[in-house]
Amino acid sequence: MAKESMKAREVKRAKMVAKYAAKRAQLKAEGNYDALQALPKNASPVRMHNRCKLTGRPKGYMRQFGISRIQFREMASNGLIPGVRKASW
Repeated sequence: MAKESMKAREVKRAKMVAKYAAKRAQLKAEGNYDALQALPKNASPVRMHNRCKLTGRPKGYMRQFGISRIQFREMASNGLIPGVRKASW
């Protein structure tokens, strides 16, 4: 499990990115890069990192499901993910 502070930091970044998205797009369209530099660092979408919704694990994230590979495997083995079945031949 990730620390709660790390999860909270990612949530805070996501909110800030959403807050400044329109202003950021406008400044980019104008080509006003000095004003872009003045925006907060965390307003940049590049700084966001995908994390597992269940554990907060930052690595091994599966975008299609929103969870880490470890959680995916456990849930798939238990039949908790619809349409996913372990291969056997």
